[in-house]
Amino acid sequence: MLEKNIRIASDAEIVDEAIMSRRSVRAFLPDMVDDDTIRAILAVAARAPSGTNMQPWRAYVTKGEVKQRISDAILNSGIRAEKAEWDEYRYYPDQFFEPYLTRRRANGFGLYGALGIGRREVDRMRAQHDRNFVFFDAPVGMIFTIDRRLNQGSWIDYGMFLQNIMVAARGRGLHTCPQAAFAPYHRQIRPVLGIPDEEIVVCGMALGYEDTAKPENDFRTDRAPLEDWVTFTE
Repeated sequence: MLEKNIRIASDAEIVDEAIMSRRSVRAFLPDMVDDDTIRAILAVAARAPSGTNMQPWRAYVTKGEVKQRISDAILNSGIRAEKAEWDEYRYYPDQFFEPYLTRRRANGFGLYGALGIGRREVDRMRAQHDRNFVFFDAPVGMIFTIDRRLNQGSWIDYGMFLQNIMVAARGRGLHTCPQAAFAPYHRQIRPVLGIPDEEIVVCGMALGYEDTAKPENDFRTDRAPLEDWVTFTE
């Protein structure tokens, strides 16, 4: 029994470390990630649960010239992020309210503060946001889609799949950044990747090795204490 408990504790430590060390990295090294590693991550991630095992996810893995074409198509579109139309699905509410407004502001101020960007430096803020569209220089950029005929339950399943990717990446010394910012630019992305009309662009994701020398990667978000959002009953 003692040996079993030691093994359980060791396994828990490994899993917890993968989860706790996962964060949105916004600057990557150019070091390439080999296809076998990417395939292994996606295969493990696909063990995510889904209602009646529908497995609603579809992934487009891009590197090199194709990844650059996605970046160029978005950055040359002339559509600023604040003007981009969320016409496929809505990620955020039309009006933020508490406690979500305070959390959102803390996230933005914290990131820009790490970069030395002042609250009124709009051009620098926009330039940083545009870094999304080069996948923060990660060597691998992934675009995820879902069949538009599926319903909200499949979107819940999709979130678990995406989390699995990010945790599996950590287990291999890699980092990620999930990026909803790609969703409003589905018209620019579709022709590059040949995405059919029946698929909605859910998000993008950068994958690679963290550039620890960049200040944006020093930023850490916090989490609300359990007492703020958990109710225990007996």
